[in-house]
Amino acid sequence: MRLLHTMIRVVNLDRSIAFYTEILGMALLRRKDYPDGKFTLAFLGYGDEADQTVLELTHNWEADGYTHGNAFGHIAIEVDDVYEACKEVKRRGGNVVREAGPMKHGTTSLAFVEDPDGYKIELLGEK
Repeated sequence: MRLLHTMIRVVNLDRSIAFYTEILGMALLRRKDYPDGKFTLAFLGYGDEADQTVLELTHNWEADGYTHGNAFGHIAIEVDDVYEACKEVKRRGGNVVREAGPMKHGTTSLAFVEDPDGYKIELLGEK
């Protein structure tokens, strides 16, 4: 067994794909429309789906918003240097909502960025 993907629902698929590819550096692996169901799926990641866990973006054509609820936490991405990653996210136009710094009661560094739909993405690293 292995973890295949995590799915989140997005309002504007093109805007979300641009965020994950242009700001976080993922690749668009595949995208497919399902006209009978009125939705589109897009899969993004840092490597091939055969070897990596990826992110699935679901766009329901008639939805104009979602509530995140209080159970979902965040998506985590490992980076070499959290401080440099934050600088790069800002340079590319991304929104850093928690600046890079040490984790409370831990030994790693972390930061949080926010995607266009308000989902939090944690950047984790040793420095």
